[in-house]
Order: sequence, then C-alpha cells, then structure tokens
Amino acid sequence: MADKGTTDGTGVDAGPGGEFGVVGLGVMGANLALNLADRGVAVAAHDPWPQARAAFADRLVEAAVSGVTLADDPAALVAALAPPRAILVMVKAGDPVDAVIADLAPRLAPGDTLIDGGNSHFRDTLRREAGLAARGLHFVGLGVSGGEAGARRGPALMAGCAPQAWERVRPVLDAIAARADDGTPCCARLGPDGAGHFVKMVHNGIEYAIMQVIAEAHGLLRDLCGLDHGAMAGVFRSWNRGDLDSYLIDLTARVLDRTDPLTGEPLVAMILDTAGQKGTGRWSSEAALELGVPTPTITEAVFARFLAGLKAERVAASAILRGPGPAPDLVGALCGGDDAVESIRQAVLGATVAAYAQGLALIAGGSRAHGWDVDLAAVAAVWRAGCVIRSALLKAIARAFASAGGPGAAPPANLMADPEFADLLAGCQGGWRRTVCRAVAAGVPVPGLSSALAYLDGYRSDRLWANLIQAQRDAFGAHTYERTDRPGTFHTEW
Repeated sequence: MADKGTTDGTGVDAGPGGEFGVVGLGVMGANLALNLADRGVAVAAHDPWPQARAAFADRLVEAAVSGVTLADDPAALVAALAPPRAILVMVKAGDPVDAVIADLAPRLAPGDTLIDGGNSHFRDTLRREAGLAARGLHFVGLGVSGGEAGARRGPALMAGCAPQAWERVRPVLDAIAARADDGTPCCARLGPDGAGHFVKMVHNGIEYAIMQVIAEAHGLLRDLCGLDHGAMAGVFRSWNRGDLDSYLIDLTARVLDRTDPLTGEPLVAMILDTAGQKGTGRWSSEAALELGVPTPTITEAVFARFLAGLKAERVAASAILRGPGPAPDLVGALCGGDDAVESIRQAVLGATVAAYAQGLALIAGGSRAHGWDVDLAAVAAVWRAGCVIRSALLKAIARAFASAGGPGAAPPANLMADPEFADLLAGCQGGWRRTVCRAVAAGVPVPGLSSALAYLDGYRSDRLWANLIQAQRDAFGAHTYERTDRPGTFHTEW
C-alpha cells in the first residue's frame, strides 16, 4: 500500500498519510476506518465475519471513500501493510481480543504495533502488553469515547503504552481525534500499559453517574413539578446555555423532544423504565473498592440500574409498600415554578461536579497504585471534545489540575477543594439541599443527587462519626484505635 495524502477542502493537509490496519468492522471499527481514510491514511481492514466485510464494502461505495483495502483473512491484512505495521483491533472486549492477538502476533515482526481500541479491562491490557513485549511487539491500550458519531468524525482517545509505541501511532491518532475549541487534538498518552483503559473505564463510570443525576432531575420535573415533555426539553435546553453546557444535557433535550411515530406520544414515555449496561461502570466501582477510593455516586448509578432492572418486583411492591403520603409543605414548595426548576438545576450542577471529583480521585488512586503518573489536567483536556462526558466544566477542571494558582502551586487533592469549584459548590448547594430534602419527603428516589451531596458533606467534615465505628471494632475484635490527644495505637477491654 502506498502512502497518500488528502486535504480537507481548504488545501490544508488533513492527515499524516501512512498506513493503518483495522480488525473488527462493527459500528466503531467501521467508522474509525472511514475516519482514518478521510484523513489520508491508507487502511487495510478485516473482519472475521463475511457479512461484516460485505456491509463495510457497501459503506465504502455509498460514502465514495477510497484508500481502503478489504482483506479476507488476517494473513492478507498483514501482507497489505509495510513494516513497521500498526493495527487497530476493534472487537468485543475479553476473549475475542485475545483471539485476534493470538492470530495476528505470529504474523507480525518486531517493532510492529497492536492497538486495542475496545473497552478492555485495564488488567487485561497489563497482561497483553507484557506478553507482546516479550515478542518485541508494541501494544497500545486505547480508550475510545464518542460512540458511533465520534468514531466517524472525531473521538476522544486515551492511550496507555510505552513511549516508543506512542511515537509510532501518535500522528495518526492525533489526526482522527476530536478537536477542542483551541484546536488541540483530544488525544494523549496518559501513561504506560493499562493507564489508557483505566482512564476510559473511569470515564464510563462518570458517565453512569451524570446520566443517573440527569434522569433523576427528569423524574422530579415530571412527577413533582408536573412538566410535560416539551416543557422539560425547554428546561434542559436552557440549562445547556450555562454551567451545565454539555453533550449529555443537550442530548437529553433532544431525546425529550422526540415523538413516537407509532403513538404520537413522547417517545421516551413509551420506553420501558429499565436500563442496560456493559460492565465498565461496575468495573469502576470494583476498582474503587480495591483501591479504597470513595466513589458513591458512580456506584449508586450502577446499583440504580440494577434496581431498575427489577421491573416485575417493583410493580408488585408498588401495591404493597406504602410511601410517605402527601407532604404539601415540602412537595408543594418543590412545585413552585421557576424557583423549583432552578433548585433542581443547582442540584444537577453540584452532583455533576461531585461525579467528576470522584472519578478523577479514582484515576489518581489507580495512578499511584500502578505507578502510571497520570496527569489529571491532561485527562480533563482529552475529555473536552469528542467524548460522552464532554462539558464546559472541563476547561476549569483542566485549569485546576494544571496548578493554575501559579508556579509551584500544587493541584488540589480533590477537585472540590479547588477554589473555583469550592465557590461553585457553595453557590449551588442551597437548591441542591432543598431538592434532595423535598424528594425524600415525597418518596422519590434520588440516589445520585443524594449520594453526591453526602460525598460533599463527608469530604468537608473535619470530624465524622467513624470514631464510634472504630470503638465498636475494638470492642468486638480488638482491632485497636488511635487517639486524638496522643500518638500510638490503643486497646480497651470494653
């Protein structure tokens, strides 16, 4: 395959040229292959399933894309690429990735690079990187966010790999990545081996949390404030013009505006109230438990989906379990028009900041445990465009962790402790607290909003209740305790 260049229509070179292989032509793989071709990269593509290859061939014709070679088997794919080769693997996480690697690795030469762009567990990436390094092959664990549209037009890319591997693949990955407002590619090497997939895992955990918080706000606007779907769409559109400007808020407005062609009703109202998941949110919670990092809102979002899945049990329980009954003093206040909507907005804003804070703290914990030295400012910069959790807040988050306070200033231990975010949280906590109190009084579950508020209150408390827990542990298990007035460990015969 010969190198080729292309332009973006302005006469400016739109890509690095060169060659790339792509294995896996599902939604993400096919769109990334087209993105690569658009940027002047000569692509050799393969999928084990003939139907997938045929469907991709049809897309090439429809899109009038050139510079793509379809390979019928892995041997043909490898033969189509000149060394040093770079091959992007876009198949389902787990055993399918290992199967592709096992098929490709013996055909590759030292210095070639394999890139896993799926949602692989970071521990699998650690194992694969070590195994391929023994063969002289480079391995990149690449977190890809942005869904179908992002893959086609520009995703956020989070890489974990050796510096030599990054030098090989960076020009191409920079070319296909989303661009932030300042033109910077949303693409970075965030550390060695599993760092990229760990960051992508946590990205998805934050995504779970923010989606849960937004869903709870929708429920409050619908069930307590009595807004119809059109009015709710307008509320979310107005929120998208301020601090909450984000992909997920904008998406929510568009979802609420959609009409079901079968019934003429709002489409979202016709969707069964259960939500699926692919496991990355659960992985984030498992990592948090392993590392001892509190991520209550991320974890509550995972549990909330589990609870939503108990549809038949919930329907049966609704006829048995009684709620609080009318609470006109609180619920009526929540339904008081613009003030109620503003209170809910403040709750969503505060909980969103808490979700980012929890996720970034988890990344910092993982970085310390694995020696990755992940730069949280770089993480926030990568998330500014292309990814599902992109938002206006990320510029300020990047500033916070870039030690914006001046030379020698240390970044905050937690995002919430940054002065800019401390002020933001102080400004929104009034409406946040009112919203949670009124929801609880009305018997409306808000695990995301309430857990995020508890996280804020717990983190800002200089004295908690854990002394009693430690006394209990010492009383029944002789686990000892520390004192507030002198050093050392102590035990009491209770």
